[in-house]
Amino acid sequence: MSYENLLYETRGPLALITINRPAKLNAISLGTVDELHVAIAAAADDPAVRVIAITGAGDKAFAAGSDLAEVVHRDLNKALEPIMQGVAERLERCPKPTIAAINGICFGGGLEVALGCDLRVAGRNARFATPEGKLGIIPGGGATQRLPRLVGRAWALDMLLMGEPIDAERALHIGLVTRLVDDADLLPTVQRMAEHLASFAPLVPRYMKAMVHAGMEGSLAAGLAMEKFAQAGLCETADKKEGLAAFMQKRPPKWTGR
Repeated sequence: MSYENLLYETRGPLALITINRPAKLNAISLGTVDELHVAIAAAADDPAVRVIAITGAGDKAFAAGSDLAEVVHRDLNKALEPIMQGVAERLERCPKPTIAAINGICFGGGLEVALGCDLRVAGRNARFATPEGKLGIIPGGGATQRLPRLVGRAWALDMLLMGEPIDAERALHIGLVTRLVDDADLLPTVQRMAEHLASFAPLVPRYMKAMVHAGMEGSLAAGLAMEKFAQAGLCETADKKEGLAAFMQKRPPKWTGR
């Protein structure tokens, strides 16, 4: 389909979704939210796509937050709808690995979209903040829940309560992002990551992701039990047999996803 607020392209195993509203620092409108759902679903359903990445158009912003022109008219009923939460949840539930390629400003709702991704790679000029308190509201896209699970309660409370931007170095230090690269190398890095992930049997990242997300919601004992059942299931796959055979024969594996 054609998009008004996004760019969608495939680069080998990577589906790259670009929030394309640079004149508004890629602020996320309701239309953008709808299109993100469609684009993520399209990438998830495409068998040629192994990894999904989200970035922002231009060099100034990943996404500056929700479009405040729409937030002005948001009343109680509208605020109760899981608008931005829905995007982050779709990214979490997506069976394929998802990467946020963060360039420039990543504030508010933009940060909440990034928090829904499995991996976050930042350019050195990236900035992160939850500034909703300055507007008389709190985050509504999951930041109060995902941020402490990711960086710990203390760092999350510092970001949430203070609302002050942190730079990419601090984001790396607290674990908000896992890789920090030169801005010019941001998308090439994500492309290399996608190609690396595509070298694994298709079911492996899917099972890894499912185990981590499900395990974090329960006890350690329950998570460990799930892990063993998942590993046992993969041991019955053709790809497991192929992976071992390829390793022993010192050749590249030929995955079938079965």
